[in-house]
Amino acid sequence: MDLIISIIIGILAGAIAGKLTNKGGNGCLVNLIVGLIGGFVGGWLFGILGLTFINPSWLGALITSTIGAVIVLWIWNKISK
Repeated sequence: MDLIISIIIGILAGAIAGKLTNKGGNGCLVNLIVGLIGGFVGGWLFGILGLTFINPSWLGALITSTIGAVIVLWIWNKISK
């Protein structure tokens, strides 16, 4: 069940990050990949900064993944230019 929730959070995070960076309409698979990579990046960055959620839940995971996905898309846009 956790895998299904992670996939759903990854897709949502990738879609939200795409909308925030004006790169929406990437498709479900690309959103999933960006969201999952964003989850790793966000978790790593929050760990370095010492930031944790008091009550870790799907909302905390979504916020972390979305922030990480925005960073991933920003870096990707800078590299691809």
